[in-house]
Amino acid sequence: MCTVSFIARRRGYLLAMNRDERLTRVPGLPPKFRQSKMKRIVCPSEPGGGTWIALNETGVTLALINWYSITARVGANAISRGQVVVAAGHAGDPAEVEAALEKSPLARTNPFRLIGIFPSSGEIVEWRWNLRQLVRLDHKWRTQQWISSGFDEPGAQRERSAAFRKAWRQKSAGGLAWLRRLHRSHSPAKGPFSTCMHRADAATVGSTEVAVSTRLGTIRHHDGPPCRQGHCSIRRLTLRAARKAT
Repeated sequence: MCTVSFIARRRGYLLAMNRDERLTRVPGLPPKFRQSKMKRIVCPSEPGGGTWIALNETGVTLALINWYSITARVGANAISRGQVVVAAGHAGDPAEVEAALEKSPLARTNPFRLIGIFPSSGEIVEWRWNLRQLVRLDHKWRTQQWISSGFDEPGAQRERSAAFRKAWRQKSAGGLAWLRRLHRSHSPAKGPFSTCMHRADAATVGSTEVAVSTRLGTIRHHDGPPCRQGHCSIRRLTLRAARKAT
């Protein structure tokens, strides 16, 4: 259960991701720096080490959402989907993501959608795993959204997309303050379909924001529902050009 909003810019981008989880789940940890494959990465994390979003020093962001429309699940010994982003977090281009996914134990990983933002090449790539095959979708470099929901995925996509389109008509649309308002919004009503989601058993438990310019990447993580005051952690990365795979 998540909402990922991407704002395209000529040089860089903005991205926000609300993480929706059951209230009984252990809270996530604030962003920390990691080193992987000679690249510096910054990401929040689960206590077990996995993560749902990561930014690396080439300006690439990877964000993973569960794919609830696929009802099939791994039988036994499932591996956390949070390990997918850990495995591919160093990637500077789509080919490196695919190389990491090929080495990952996908057969033991439940369905997911992995979104990759690659500013140096202006690519947005989505990988979809349905327990049978991994499918790549290439998206245009433009403002867009991805939504998942374990409650009612089609309903959440319909309602949150409508709220996004309505908000996009505002004069302030596309700015950082606007993006923050969107991700703490309860439109059309506070509940399972609002971007800042609230149910009796689940809610938006955190929100992560990424801002990438030519030379700087910033990740800002808000603990708890973004509609409420909470602790914010900010980490910054000096960016460098991605090297072509050899």
